[in-house]
Amino acid sequence: MAPAAIELGEVFTAAGHELALVGGPVRDAFLGRASADLDFATSASPDETQRLLARWGDAHWDIGKEFGTIGARRFGRDGADDVVVEVTTYRTDEYDPSSRKPLVAFGDTLDGDLSRRDFTVNAMAVRLPDLTFVDPFDGLTDLAAGVLRTPIAPERSFDDDPLRMLRAARFAAQLGFAVEPGTRAAIEQMASRLDIVSAERGQAELTKLLCAASPREGLRVLVDTGMADEVLPELPALRLEIDEHHRHKDVYEHSLIVLDQAIAQETGPGGAVPAPDLVLRLAALLHDIGKPATRRFEAGGGVSFHHHEVVGAKLVAKRLRALKFEKQVVKDVARLVELHLRFHGYGDGAWTDSAVRRYVTDAGPLLERLHRLTRADCTTRNKRKAKRLADAYTDLEQRIAQLREQEELDAIRPDLDGTQIMAILGIAPGREVGQAYQHLLALRMEHGPLGEERATAELRAWWGARQA
Repeated sequence: MAPAAIELGEVFTAAGHELALVGGPVRDAFLGRASADLDFATSASPDETQRLLARWGDAHWDIGKEFGTIGARRFGRDGADDVVVEVTTYRTDEYDPSSRKPLVAFGDTLDGDLSRRDFTVNAMAVRLPDLTFVDPFDGLTDLAAGVLRTPIAPERSFDDDPLRMLRAARFAAQLGFAVEPGTRAAIEQMASRLDIVSAERGQAELTKLLCAASPREGLRVLVDTGMADEVLPELPALRLEIDEHHRHKDVYEHSLIVLDQAIAQETGPGGAVPAPDLVLRLAALLHDIGKPATRRFEAGGGVSFHHHEVVGAKLVAKRLRALKFEKQVVKDVARLVELHLRFHGYGDGAWTDSAVRRYVTDAGPLLERLHRLTRADCTTRNKRKAKRLADAYTDLEQRIAQLREQEELDAIRPDLDGTQIMAILGIAPGREVGQAYQHLLALRMEHGPLGEERATAELRAWWGARQA
């Protein structure tokens, strides 16, 4: 227990109020994990809490005051980290069935406050400053067993706040816990209640799930309980599709494997793709969502998915926008989905310099992620084929490195800029300048640096042909 937290307990006790550390920090303490932020519950009113935190901390805020929450920060002493706390008055929420926003009613007991928590493992507390452990719903037993169970009847808990169902999937991913059968059955019956959860809140839970240590477990909970049908319907739709290797495994399972393999290729903080990388993980999970719409049964029993990467990119953008992801995330994930088959489009032959330049230019700042997505997308059980694909991609990466030494691959542009083009051709700004620029860019891609003299000759030849 942080000394500052115990001191805070002494401040509240001296003022005649109860204070207890609650929820995630208590759970994480038993799991041997540190919590950067500390959440407390108190018998003090919000106004009283604000006065006490103003005395204890170096800064405080009341942005959550209408829900009884006051925050504060105490700067670290003697090189220690800052301590950030949120203190909430005991609550006994009531909910409008048509909304997940609570009608806040302040309570008067810690046990009553803990009863409104999402799961028993988050309904444990430690009273301060005497460090008395409080566990009215036997959360410690569930924690030891790795089980997610609601402290009250799950039907009532999820009816009050459907977002708790999504949290079950998130905690399955973050903690590796199983959902208790009764709780799981309630989720299956009530998944449609997620329609009152805002897109922003759903996106936040999905993001936390995907950035967890083991997203696969959480995704299985989402899909198997029917929650994914409400928040990410393209994912369960993949279970019906046969993958390109015809191994009697569906594209859904293939996508989970690709996600696992992409995560394994993320780097440390100083690497090219620091973990957890949300863009890479979304692209890995959703790279094949265009397959259901493009599936065709061919003569002889084969199955094709022509242009599924193009269709998939559009579907990804539409779904991520609906979930209110940031514009750059939407753009980057869709682009990776669109490019994920580009490597295979060149076949087994040696890559030309022109092909390498186009690959790097089209990927742009997503190149390192594209490297990892392409490698992760190989899930064949044929060891010889897997090695051949891996070796081919290694050869491509080496080619990229070699060309980078010779050329500025990350900033490929024509040998002449727009001003030079206008001067050489004697034309004013307009569409023709852009067309000339694109012509020179295509030549640059195909042949590498031309030099100003040759580029000028090529430009004049192109212009002369147009005028003729």
